[in-house]
Amino acid sequence: MSGLVVSLDGPGSSGKSTVGAAAAARVGYRFCDTGVLYRGLAWLAVDRDVDGADEQRLVELVDRLRLVADAEGRYVRLLVDDLEVTDQLHSSEVDRQVSQVARLAGVRAALLPVQRSLAVGGGMIMAGRDIGTVVLPDAGLKIYLQVSIEERARRRAAERGLHDDATELAVIEQDLRRRDGIDSARQVAPLRVPDGAMVVDTDGNTFEQTVTAVVAAIRAAEQSVGRDR
Repeated sequence: MSGLVVSLDGPGSSGKSTVGAAAAARVGYRFCDTGVLYRGLAWLAVDRDVDGADEQRLVELVDRLRLVADAEGRYVRLLVDDLEVTDQLHSSEVDRQVSQVARLAGVRAALLPVQRSLAVGGGMIMAGRDIGTVVLPDAGLKIYLQVSIEERARRRAAERGLHDDATELAVIEQDLRRRDGIDSARQVAPLRVPDGAMVVDTDGNTFEQTVTAVVAAIRAAEQSVGRDR
C-alpha cells in the first residue's frame, strides 16, 4: 500500500464511519472503523452474559474477535468465532454497554496492536475516538469531526427510522450525552481533539459536503508530503 495514514476522530454519531468510508473510496485508501471492535466486544459481553466491568474476562474475549475487510478494503465487518455479527452491533443493548467496555485500560491495551497493524503500509483512514491521540499519534493527517449533540441524535434516529418519534429522539440524545461524558472523562484515552488536527464542523453540512472537505484535506496533505520529499 501507499499513501497517508489518516486519523479520523469524533464523538458518537458524528459520521466518522460513513464519511471515512466514502472518503477512502474516493482517494483509493483502505478504511477501518475501530468502533466495530469495541461494539463487537460489547455485543459478545451481552451475548455471553459477561459483566461490562469485568476487565479480565473481557480481555480474554478479545482474541475471539476478527475484523475483516469487505470487497472495497473497508474494515467494517466483524467475525466472532468465524460467525459474522456485523448486523447486530448497533442494538440499544450494545449502545448502553460499549462505553463501559471501552473505558477499561486492559481492553484498550489489548485492542491497540490490532488497530495499529492495520495501518502498516499507509493508504489508510482509521476512524475512532482516540486514533490521532493514542492509536496513531504519528498519523500524516489528523481530522476531527465536530457536530452538535442535537444533530447527532437526529442522525441516529433517522438511521433507525425513528426521526418522527420525539420520545425516542429524546432517549437517543440522553444516551449520547451519557456516552460523551464517559468517553471524555475516562482516564485512559479520553475523547478530545488531537494536537494538530484539522477540525471539520459538520453542523448544517450535507453528507457530500463533509466527504468533500475530508477528501480535499487528504489531497492537500498528500501534496504537502510530496513537496517535502
